[in-house]
Amino acid sequence: MRIATWNVNSIRTRVERVVDVLERHGVDALAMQEIKCRPDQFPREPFEAAGYELAIHGLNQWNGVAIASRVGLGDVATSFSGQPSWAAKEGAEPVIEARALGATVGGALEGVAPVRLWSLYVPNGRELDHPHYAYKLAWLSALKDDAASWMSADPSLALALVGDWNVAPRDEDVWDMAAFEGATHVSAAEREAFGAFEGLGMVEATRERAANYTYWDYQKLRFPKNEGMRIDFVYGSPAFEARVTGALIDRDERKGKGASDHVPVIVDLD
Repeated sequence: MRIATWNVNSIRTRVERVVDVLERHGVDALAMQEIKCRPDQFPREPFEAAGYELAIHGLNQWNGVAIASRVGLGDVATSFSGQPSWAAKEGAEPVIEARALGATVGGALEGVAPVRLWSLYVPNGRELDHPHYAYKLAWLSALKDDAASWMSADPSLALALVGDWNVAPRDEDVWDMAAFEGATHVSAAEREAFGAFEGLGMVEATRERAANYTYWDYQKLRFPKNEGMRIDFVYGSPAFEARVTGALIDRDERKGKGASDHVPVIVDLD
């Protein structure tokens, strides 16, 4: 089974590229982030024509997550139990944003155990002294607690937490640490929150199997200069990691007109 994650940065803008990646790479299940639309606005037809089922969670033109699978799709959840809420502006009612979508994939494959796949768009944090930063840390902590309970309840669970984590856990995950002095994504607290999943026994599946950045900003010629960040990851439970046979980061998908600022991250399982 081949699983991928990709922050597509507006599915309506990039649907042709996304379906092309699915077909070109033979992806069985794709977790998408920043779809930037409601379910009724999602361009379903090209996916369905290519043989994929869809689970979609979006509230408006911001955020949004989805999963496309050609190997079965069930037990869909549009949030995890401890997921914090956020008020978009002062005085607004806090809501649980469309940042997490879970589904079981692989059930249609004979002789292959299914995977519990979560598509995650971790809050950005904005600035170290911004309330969004505290929200980001609380969000990651709550996700960690839920992941611990899921694995405790079923140690054989092939759990995959995939997506745009908005954390660069190592210095080499950004082009120049000096450019990030006093910034989010590289702070000690964010790195500790990311590393806490390893403390649960989970393994980031791409680190030792693929080398590249996964994101290059549209501004300041970041991609031509290769001034990127590695912030898209696949964290797997021990049962998931035991099945991983390879990984790749499709850097070429950042090229050309109409590219997302992120690229697909792909993991193969036996």
